[in-house]
Amino acid sequence: MSAIPHHKPRLSFKQIWNMCFGFFGIQFAFALQNGSMSRIFQTLGAQMDDLALLWIAAPITGLLVQPVIGHLSDRTWTKLGRRRPYFLGGALLATLALFAMPHAATLWFAAIMLWVLDASINISMEPFRAFVGDQLPPEQRTQGYAMQGFFIGAGAVIAYLLPEILTRCGASNVAAPGELPQSLHLSFLIGGVVLLLAIAWTVFTTREYPPEQLERFDDARAEAASNHAAPTPARVAGEALCFLVPALLLAFAVAHWELEKSLYLLAGGLAVYAALLLATRGGAQSGAAGEIVADLRHMPKTMRWLALVQFFSWFALFAMWIYTTPTVTSLHFHSSNTASAAYNEGANWVGVLFAAYSLFSALAAFALAPLGRRIGLRATHLLSLVIGGVSLFSIAWIRDPHWLLLPMLGVGIAWAAILAIPYALLSGAVPARKMGVYMGIFNFFIVIPQLVAGSVLGLALKRFFHNEPVWALVIGGSGWLVAGLLVLCVPNAEQAK
Repeated sequence: MSAIPHHKPRLSFKQIWNMCFGFFGIQFAFALQNGSMSRIFQTLGAQMDDLALLWIAAPITGLLVQPVIGHLSDRTWTKLGRRRPYFLGGALLATLALFAMPHAATLWFAAIMLWVLDASINISMEPFRAFVGDQLPPEQRTQGYAMQGFFIGAGAVIAYLLPEILTRCGASNVAAPGELPQSLHLSFLIGGVVLLLAIAWTVFTTREYPPEQLERFDDARAEAASNHAAPTPARVAGEALCFLVPALLLAFAVAHWELEKSLYLLAGGLAVYAALLLATRGGAQSGAAGEIVADLRHMPKTMRWLALVQFFSWFALFAMWIYTTPTVTSLHFHSSNTASAAYNEGANWVGVLFAAYSLFSALAAFALAPLGRRIGLRATHLLSLVIGGVSLFSIAWIRDPHWLLLPMLGVGIAWAAILAIPYALLSGAVPARKMGVYMGIFNFFIVIPQLVAGSVLGLALKRFFHNEPVWALVIGGSGWLVAGLLVLCVPNAEQAK
């Protein structure tokens, strides 16, 4: 029997292509969700300040699902491998949700289907992030995550354009009040098929390293978090109070000043984490919950700074996904009547805009690795986020909808960087045996800003901006500028060790 090499072998372009192709289907489904859910909610009677609250189901699902799936996939080994069973199971569930979504006749049913869809996609998506860290040597990981970014962009381009394409092919793009048009029905049906086929391609063309083989590679313990002594009861209680007290104060503020009820979700999240700290004795207790809490408390330094970068990056993205449709339909197409031709024309144009930024993202993904080698990954990320922030600002001053394609170029550059660079930086800072759970925990800092955005943006627009949705995009652009500055604080490889 030949000896196992200590360094992971480099993979060919074809092998990286095959292992990342499933992300084409994942993003196809996500793009249908992102581009259509505000339209579906408004068609079913949602008011402007209800949109963010209705969207909250999706990030809450990710918050709960991803770390658990990551923890489980780290400990799974079947005939299909370590991560691939989750790819396939999540895809099957998401396909069923996509088939059901356009048949929603009420807001509550649409919100439930969004929850099911997001949960199912997260079951597939989280192990995909760890999959690149498992399969590729450190020097190829930026290329691997950039390839995922390419497929994310490519899948999104087609998905965002699909309602417009189907409309031009003869499908009806208008319907009676409270009903969804034929173009959306067909889009979600096609999306389910594409998702399942793309995931199946990766599952059946890619093999995985067994867990014991992964542990023998040189990078398996690179910058790994060491074992930590169990925290004292007093320290656990103190940490729990640091989360419980803000939770109680926030809940009191919501009740006393009659703030948005969705802020109770933020208070509840803080209280739940305080309870988990106490229940698991700060992660000292065995079991999945204890291990996840322990890993969260002892995140590597690189991950802590990247968490802040992700927070502001994804706050901006969520603001853009929620409020681009109402912004473009009202500001550029001058209609908020969901049954009107002007509104639906504007909603389709948003699909074109989102397809444009996805296309630009797919093309920009190929430049990330060479640019990162030349000026460094942190500088590349800073540059990309600044370009994206300025681009979001510009939407507020553009009036011709065709010129909105220009800021989509900058948004695409920022999106490409967000999809690749943080994961490339993170994968070198965590051990192979915990790649899944740390990628899942990293998702907290994608989900929490979405919860914050979903809770406060509607309130902010109502209280300070006369319910004008374009100001949510301006706030989002500011978030990208802050994230760009914070990335300079992320340790480089030498500092992190």
